[in-house]
Amino acid sequence: MTTKKLVIVSSGLSTPSSTRQLADRLVSDAAGLLGERGIEVEVKVFELRDLAHDITNHLLLGFAPPKLQAALDAVAAADGLIAVTPIFTTSYAGLFKSFIDVIDPDALTDLPVLIGATGGTPRHSLAIDYAIRPLFTYLHAIPVTTGVFAATGDWGDGGDGVRSLPDRIFRGAKEFADLVERTDRSDRVSDPFSLDRPMGHLLGGLAGE
Repeated sequence: MTTKKLVIVSSGLSTPSSTRQLADRLVSDAAGLLGERGIEVEVKVFELRDLAHDITNHLLLGFAPPKLQAALDAVAAADGLIAVTPIFTTSYAGLFKSFIDVIDPDALTDLPVLIGATGGTPRHSLAIDYAIRPLFTYLHAIPVTTGVFAATGDWGDGGDGVRSLPDRIFRGAKEFADLVERTDRSDRVSDPFSLDRPMGHLLGGLAGE
């Protein structure tokens, strides 16, 4: 049986978190669809709030503590990434962006990505397409066409005539599952001795950031 590795990155700050709830719904549908096709799924979930200090230390010092390194390694080895962030001040959370900043620049190449976002009102939904999607495209990942935004009101019955949240989750998960199924990243080789930041920076900022 074929096995696919899925990584979930959730940058919600509260407990419980609607951001994590959306991530769980997305991976549940995606894993179910892959399972129906005879594909076994291994899932790893990383809550960025638990890694916040490690991410900051990495940005300052250029080295990842073990817990953060485990998350970075998991992303680099993944067959698919589900990335979900709350929207603050019209864009992704700072913690979310900081995590992306410490990922090896080549780690996301050809990686299928399902984007999710949460916010108080539907007016923030465009952030998926003007902020988050370009970020992953710049890093040569493959974000699926449907990004899933969940406003506070979307967790109700969806009876307002707009496509309901469960429908949007399923549509995004199906596009993601289709891409994960046909994407092969098994030949990726990571160089453990490569530097993801300029040597001058590691020596104290001798080169530009």
